[in-house]
Amino acid sequence: QVQLVESGGGSVSTGESLRLSCTASGIVESDISMGWYRQLPGKERDFVANFARSGAKNYRDSVKGRFTVSRDFAKNMLYLQMNSLKPEDTGVYICNLFTRSGKDYWGQGTQVSVSS
Repeated sequence: QVQLVESGGGSVSTGESLRLSCTASGIVESDISMGWYRQLPGKERDFVANFARSGAKNYRDSVKGRFTVSRDFAKNMLYLQMNSLKPEDTGVYICNLFTRSGKDYWGQGTQVSVSS
């Protein structure tokens, strides 16, 4: 059974940095990509960034130049370095793994709160 566990969230002030980590276990098939989504209470998950197995990286426009997604394929780890944080970056950051067979797996999320 695939499990995704996030860590690294916290409460920071505007302009500060955080580094999120996602540990994947129980993987039995190759993935297309791993990525990060952000969710606010009562809202849909919004795409933040992903790192495809091909090496391609994608970011939502509002985080380009501030966030960097990286992967350690050997350790099944995904990271998100978040710099110059803004209050609008606040939310629960959720790790995603999308497999070649079309399955989506989700972690429980880690809270990021940015105060002005």
